[in-house]
Amino acid sequence: MSQQPIQSPGPVELSIRSKLTALLQPTVLTISNDSWQHRHHAAMREQDGSNQETHFTVNVVSEQFKGKSSMQRHRMIYAALSDELAQGLHALSLKTKTPEEVPPSES
Repeated sequence: MSQQPIQSPGPVELSIRSKLTALLQPTVLTISNDSWQHRHHAAMREQDGSNQETHFTVNVVSEQFKGKSSMQRHRMIYAALSDELAQGLHALSLKTKTPEEVPPSES
């Protein structure tokens, strides 16, 4: 299986990081650009593969999630990233937890 070449974060990834940091003040925020795995999809081909920032995995741990359901947490993130979604961000795989929900082995 081919692996993505290591590259600097692009403008969409930087925007995601900036907005989620401001909104959630996370203790953990990891963002993975998975777009390269989807370059063969029709939507990517229609863009001539020019935008390689369409699919991301986001793992975020934040106190801001306390008392919120998974759906509410995801809605917070989607609302924060509405501009990016309107401009070509196609998919987010979200893992959202409070610090208490993180097993000790992952902290």
